[in-house]
Amino acid sequence: MKQYSQDQTRFHAAPFIREIGRGKKGARDLSREDAQAIYAAMLNGQMSEIQLGAFLIAMRIKGESVQELAGFLHAAEASFTPLVVPEGSYAPVVIPSYNGARQLPNLTPLLACLLAREGVPVLVHGMTHDPGRVTTAEIFSLMDVQDCVDAHAVTEKFTLQQPAFIAIQNLAPKLYQLLQVRRVLGLRNSTHMLVKIMHPFTGKALRLVSYTHPEYFTLLCDYFSTAANPEQGDVFLMRGTEGETVANAKRANAIEWFHAHQRSTLVERQEPVDHFPDLPANDAATTAAWIKQALLQEELIPFAIKEQVAQCKQIARQLKT
Repeated sequence: MKQYSQDQTRFHAAPFIREIGRGKKGARDLSREDAQAIYAAMLNGQMSEIQLGAFLIAMRIKGESVQELAGFLHAAEASFTPLVVPEGSYAPVVIPSYNGARQLPNLTPLLACLLAREGVPVLVHGMTHDPGRVTTAEIFSLMDVQDCVDAHAVTEKFTLQQPAFIAIQNLAPKLYQLLQVRRVLGLRNSTHMLVKIMHPFTGKALRLVSYTHPEYFTLLCDYFSTAANPEQGDVFLMRGTEGETVANAKRANAIEWFHAHQRSTLVERQEPVDHFPDLPANDAATTAAWIKQALLQEELIPFAIKEQVAQCKQIARQLKT
């Protein structure tokens, strides 16, 4: 591990910034241990604002390596208290929701509700508001699904067979602070990927993970095939529907399934279908009302989402055996 000077209040990041900040061709990747150390320093407020901004911009230009991603994630997951896996026939399903929707309706709450009423513990975590987008939290609120403020509230939702939504500032406040740096820099940083792949439980769970750009697909496939901790459970990786990890109602997304570092294609990418149920307009109130109705009228539920529910149930049950 690289030698660096650190005291209780300040982490000297210059040696690391020099490594990654030499341009896309000249930059070198950090080791897993160094990546873990510098990300922990960021989480703990031990870097100056100038160095924090410099590191995040340099990493954005260079791009994360598998080992850097693993180191960052280790520090990220150590920064908050994990939730206890509930008793029952199913491992929890984790649905990160950090994008919301701009054009298509955000049907993440529908997926979560369908799984929960089947007895699957469903944890949705994400942002409560995002300007210009319809967030899952906003739709849940209009459906009278209240946010969870702590682990006790999450457990209570599981007991009632209701989806549990917890805002990232309540689940992992230090990660939330790094997400907020986007408001200053104007760019996303590595934290936006970490919150989508992190494991928030003490035991095995099924994580639904989405990506938006092809280079992230390659990186995440390599990470889940080599560096991810198999004791944390399984992962479904798919291209996001407007960034959300819910199946596209008009075309089934390809889904890669990762189990114990083994990758298999769970669903092949399909061409757009000619016939699908009428979808609501993309505003929170209309979407919330439509989801309530769809939970009563099965014929309104898009086939691709029904299939996603079945796939999640099968693997969540297997993880409990």
